[in-house]
Amino acid sequence: MNIEELRYFCLSLPGVSEHFPFDETTLVFKVNNKMFALTDLEGPLSVNLKCDPELSIELREQYPAVKPGYHMNKKHWNTVEIDGSISDTILKQWIEMSYGLIAKKKGK
Repeated sequence: MNIEELRYFCLSLPGVSEHFPFDETTLVFKVNNKMFALTDLEGPLSVNLKCDPELSIELREQYPAVKPGYHMNKKHWNTVEIDGSISDTILKQWIEMSYGLIAKKKGK
C-alpha cells in the first residue's frame, strides 16, 4: 500500500474527511469530527490507528511493524509501519476497525 492507496481507502469510508490540523505534513482522517487515522507525508510511510487496548498489545507482539502509537495514547493507538510486511487486506481491516471505534461513538 502506498500513500495514495491509503488515502483513497480512508476516504472511501462513510462520512470521512481529511485535514491537516497540526502542520502541512500530517494528514488526519476523521469521522464524526474525531481522528481515526493519521499519517505523515514525509519519511517512511506509516499510519496511526486506534485499537482496542488488549488487541493493541497482541498486534505489537505478533507484528514487528506495529509499534505503540507515536505521539498518541499508547494504550489506544498503534503506529503501523507500511513496509510490505503486513498485507493490504490486513491493513484495511485495521483501518476499518479504527474507523468503527470512532464512528460508533456518534451521539455520545
